[in-house]
Amino acid sequence: MCYRQVTGFANQATHHTPMARIYIETTIASFYYEVRTEPEMVARRNWTRRWFDAAHAGSDELVTSLAVEAELESGDFPGKADALALIADLPLVDLNESVAEAVDAYISRMVMPSEPAGDALHLAAASFHRCDFLVTWNCRHIANANKFAHIRRVNGILGLGNPALVTPLELLQEDISDE
Repeated sequence: MCYRQVTGFANQATHHTPMARIYIETTIASFYYEVRTEPEMVARRNWTRRWFDAAHAGSDELVTSLAVEAELESGDFPGKADALALIADLPLVDLNESVAEAVDAYISRMVMPSEPAGDALHLAAASFHRCDFLVTWNCRHIANANKFAHIRRVNGILGLGNPALVTPLELLQEDISDE
């Protein structure tokens, strides 16, 4: 398969080439079935559903990992079974020793917190497997513009790819100005 190489984070979220490899992080499956009624939660759920449905039906390669499945399994939330079913047919990237070494490097270099270590694991999996995007609603530890340069530096030292760290809203290819 042909995947384009991602060299940075800026201006990649709104226009991407077909056959992008996209890592689906835990919050995407859980927000797809979000039941909270606050306007922000409803908006995130709707954006997640519209983006995921279009991406899943399109030409991009959506992937996830056993770490996402484990996090969903360990959670206690409405829609848990549906969230697990949503990602059940997605290919799983391998969580190998190289990914574990990247997790250790992220934590020791303070790119990611040690707790929850899952955040570092998602970034390491997407980076090691050279995903074009890591899609998440975790804007504190993952999709955080204040971390992008640090992540690029560490991934460069480690010889890893640099996935664009984005929310579904950033990849949604439709006008949302009326929302």
